[in-house]
Amino acid sequence: MTEEKIVGVTFPVPKWFLDRILDEGKTVFVKPSTLRLKPGMKIVFYASREGQAWLGEAEVESVEFFTNVEEIIKKYEKELFLTPKELREYERERQKWHSRGRRPRPWMVVKLMNIRKYPKPIKPPRFIAVSGRYVKEKEYRKILKRSGL
Repeated sequence: MTEEKIVGVTFPVPKWFLDRILDEGKTVFVKPSTLRLKPGMKIVFYASREGQAWLGEAEVESVEFFTNVEEIIKKYEKELFLTPKELREYERERQKWHSRGRRPRPWMVVKLMNIRKYPKPIKPPRFIAVSGRYVKEKEYRKILKRSGL
């Protein structure tokens, strides 16, 4: 039996931030690195908190890693889905949760392309953790079908 192909990832994002990608044209997504992404993969965006559904997707154009949020802001400020103030606050919150002695994960900066909002929201069959998870081909086809695409 062949292993099912991973076509993308899904990450939970508060809806008000997600709207900036799906409705306002922001093209740079940033989060602490938890999963491996490559150009051509999909990111299926899950609205956390309010909504709790998959609302849309984007294709990964490129992936970069940074250890300093100021470098991210300098390079991508206008395209970022978070404001500089929000990203700095995210960094401060993240520092509070670091385990002693462990190096923090680098920031993963994903340039998005082919962003599309789904015609209707889709409730996932199971919880999506903050770290995200991989999406395999069969699940992705189901998401598209249920979304009306």
